[in-house]
Amino acid sequence: MKANRLYFIDAVRAFAILMMLQGHFVDTLLNPIYRDDSYTAYTVWSYFRGITAPVFFTISGLVFLYLLLKAHAKGSDKQRLRKGATRAVMLIGIGYALRIPFFSWLKGSFDTYFLVIDVLQCIGLSLLLLIGLYLLCRRNSYILSVVLLSVGCVIFVTEPLYRNLTLEHVPLVFANYLSKSNGSVFTMLPWFGYVAFGGFFATLFFRNSQKKYFKQITVTAFFVLGVVLLQYSTLILQKLFDITNIELFERSANYNYLFLRLGNVLVYFGFFYLLERFMKQSIVTRIGETTLNIYIVHFIIIYGSFTGIGLKHFYYKSLEPWEAVFGALLFIVVVCLIVFHIGKTNAFIYKHLRKLLHLIKPPEVSAKKSHDKD
Repeated sequence: MKANRLYFIDAVRAFAILMMLQGHFVDTLLNPIYRDDSYTAYTVWSYFRGITAPVFFTISGLVFLYLLLKAHAKGSDKQRLRKGATRAVMLIGIGYALRIPFFSWLKGSFDTYFLVIDVLQCIGLSLLLLIGLYLLCRRNSYILSVVLLSVGCVIFVTEPLYRNLTLEHVPLVFANYLSKSNGSVFTMLPWFGYVAFGGFFATLFFRNSQKKYFKQITVTAFFVLGVVLLQYSTLILQKLFDITNIELFERSANYNYLFLRLGNVLVYFGFFYLLERFMKQSIVTRIGETTLNIYIVHFIIIYGSFTGIGLKHFYYKSLEPWEAVFGALLFIVVVCLIVFHIGKTNAFIYKHLRKLLHLIKPPEVSAKKSHDKD
């Protein structure tokens, strides 16, 4: 099992979560006078920060569907589906819970801000949609590949059609999943497109990962396709307009950030897959395996979930650049240490709970279970 593990996935997830930590820290606390493209350092930081979310969504789709396809091949996809659906619903629940202002509610002050959609709700619902597409196409992974690739391309190309969507007459709890007009940070369109592309890559890995030279071919393909998207995707969209005279292609070409970011994602995938052998059993792997815990802890510390008191409360848009840089590094270290300690605490608690349960079980029950296992 371990031999088939794709360690580069954990490396990509670790990169994405660390970039998110520093990105949220700097974006929330840096003094606005330094948020200017005339500062080269800010321009570079802003560009690379823009890659974080596309990487996160794409790798989420890849991991989820890859594990689902592997389970299907072993005849155990029902358990994986149940586990995946449970996790998806849990992500949605945690996403809402992190924004609930409990103290304000206790004072009788209510607003709709906690209904805005952030990354966890968006990923959670995306995974549920991925399950739906898998159930429709699981008998043929090639059809699933075509469907996922088509969904991703259609979502990206049609971005101009839903860019300024408002949905004023739709209940807020549903409208926020598709419209940013009420404050949602992420919406299903276009972000499910990245999840769909991740699922498409998962089908390729599932069918071909055991073939000879697969890694070399895949690394090369990631780099080549990434560069093609970065250098030529806008031109391709414009050419499609010239050939078909469909205005949507031109509008998409004139604001082509989605395919460009996908190009960035593919280059990063190629880079981390190329260096995969250096990342096995490393701190990078540990970070990549605990992204949800890291997200929750960082959100509480910065934004003051539940209490309303976080770093944002004390230092909102007040830091100098050097303070933001060193503060972000310290923030990353502290969050990771907290999460690793929580993991050790959980292991300690579970270990002693199992011992306690074993002590209070009647001997015949324990013997019966042991016999059943045999």
